[in-house]
Amino acid sequence: MNTTATDQLPVVVIGAGPAGLAAAAHLVERGLEPLVLEAGPAAGAAVREWAHVRLFSTWGEVTDPAAEKLLAATGWVKPDAKTYPSGGDWAEKYLQPLADVLGDRVRTGATVTGVSRAGRDRIVDADREAQPFVVHVAYADGREERLFARSVVDASGTWSTPSPAGASGLAALGEKAAADRVTYRVPDLKDPSVRARYAGRRTAVIGSGASAFTALAALADLAREQEGTRAVWILRRGISGSTFGGGTADQLPARGALGLAAKAAVDEGHADAVTGFRTEAIERDGDRLVLVAEDGRRLDPVDEVIVLTGFRPDLSFLSELRLGLDERLQAPVELAPLIDPNQHSCGTVYPHGVNELSHPEQGVYLVGMKSYGRAPTFLALTGYEQVRSVVAAIAGDRESAERVELVLPETGVCGGAGLFDQPQTDEAAEGGCCAPAPALIQLGVGSPATSGGC
Repeated sequence: MNTTATDQLPVVVIGAGPAGLAAAAHLVERGLEPLVLEAGPAAGAAVREWAHVRLFSTWGEVTDPAAEKLLAATGWVKPDAKTYPSGGDWAEKYLQPLADVLGDRVRTGATVTGVSRAGRDRIVDADREAQPFVVHVAYADGREERLFARSVVDASGTWSTPSPAGASGLAALGEKAAADRVTYRVPDLKDPSVRARYAGRRTAVIGSGASAFTALAALADLAREQEGTRAVWILRRGISGSTFGGGTADQLPARGALGLAAKAAVDEGHADAVTGFRTEAIERDGDRLVLVAEDGRRLDPVDEVIVLTGFRPDLSFLSELRLGLDERLQAPVELAPLIDPNQHSCGTVYPHGVNELSHPEQGVYLVGMKSYGRAPTFLALTGYEQVRSVVAAIAGDRESAERVELVLPETGVCGGAGLFDQPQTDEAAEGGCCAPAPALIQLGVGSPATSGGC
């Protein structure tokens, strides 16, 4: 393979989270030089913001093999593979030590503001692929810098861009004005000041994924201790057998237990389920908030709103690159059909790597949560396999890059449309890809005026 001046440049990795640091470890293992740019003040900055949340994956499922090899040389001992870390554990016992091993290859307080080809904007074809990538960086101390790279691996995730409450994908009317009472994160109810915000109050939780389950279970625990604490669970769809995840059929037991805990919160009366409610507006009612649906329904006032409707990728700093993204999910076009919740709700994803993650702009890759665009249910193991494959391709080892081997645990829930209530097809009625199609279940919670029916 011919070596060019561009080949001597580092590979810029955007984000020092699990996928980004794993990418750096694989690059080092391959004899390539990584430069990791992290916008936050420390490695794993996004993970640290949910330090209080326990993962539903064990330690054995959240560390990367190449990273483990780097760490082992320092005397690092992997935590018990069968135990479940919190976000704080993951950051302090794995991500930070890994960043420390990488040393000055990791820069914190470094926000990437733009990526392009040197001397070539998005329009220009001439000699484009021969040019290195140029990465514009703004540092926390006010400095700006222009860096050159042979390749760019964007592992910046989606944490900084949560989706709004509005069912249209836009903020609900009044949502921004109610910002003092709205949060887009699972609250840490062990923090006394945060606990006081929700104790003895009525809180709306909007969302239907693992984060919503976590919030509902935490509020139910608080309700058992603090009289007057109550949750209102807002779902855009009806409630079915798949609403609470795979339960005991989930091959990640902690993930199944999380859904069961959310179901218990509803069954025990600590939360009222409001179904088919697509938020149009959030209105002020004195010191409280009223949620209004697209169909005109108005819920009883609440004190707080927790919006957990997923995340979306920030593509603004990649606007000068030629990316091939699915028009719905904003994920790479070859990957999108494998993860599209419009088509399925399976927990498994067909093994994928560089072939599914490539773009018309050769040499740039979106990995980790960023690669999933707006799709949910991303696992760390998926990200680690992605970066292994991508780094092999960057190193010119196409055989290894295309030899993707990964088996992911199933949710135990499949069949039917993943995002919107629709009549079942014959295939869905027969169970779809891996389990019997979910049947509607009645929970018997809430009054007819607030439950919205199933």
